[in-house]
Amino acid sequence: MVVTGNGIEQALGDRVFRSMFEERKRVFVDLLGWDIPTLAGRYEIDQFDDDEAVYIVITDDSGEHCGSARLLRTDRPHILDTIFPHLCEDGPPAGPAVREITRFCLARRLRARDRLVTRNRLISALVRHALHHGITAYTGVAEWAWFQQILAFGWVCVPLGLPSISDPHSLSAMRIDISPETPRLLRQSGTFEPIHLMDLDRAAA
Repeated sequence: MVVTGNGIEQALGDRVFRSMFEERKRVFVDLLGWDIPTLAGRYEIDQFDDDEAVYIVITDDSGEHCGSARLLRTDRPHILDTIFPHLCEDGPPAGPAVREITRFCLARRLRARDRLVTRNRLISALVRHALHHGITAYTGVAEWAWFQQILAFGWVCVPLGLPSISDPHSLSAMRIDISPETPRLLRQSGTFEPIHLMDLDRAAA
């Protein structure tokens, strides 16, 4: 199942989304060692988890969190323009039709095959969400090794600055253009999967 939620208050009121914040802590704090805040030593929640944040969560058949991403508006403060603007040669793309993908997270418990399936479903969900809501571009920041994988998905993705390819851990900023052609491009690379988005209210009904 693919579930979307709007705003931190709504997300914290639902078990699936609370498990998302727990997994974010396991991945970004425990595994990757990011110096970012946690709530009660259990949830990874930062200043961008506010009433405007949108969450997309992939669950398994039992409703357990498998993967998730957070979307931030770019016509208000977000990560690329407040923390990493130096990664963009001409400034971060921004506007009501542009969203920033952040906290792309896959559950640590998943085996390699399940991680791949979950990754593809999450990417497909991001595209479906964009097409449904009139989003024409995503932005994001990724380490060079992950950025290369993102490029290989087949969609239109361009760097916003010159990456340091000699260091696999160097950060790169990107813009991903979304159009009605995007599902076909992802399907050609074997990335796109048909999915159905379900909002939080209907999931709880």
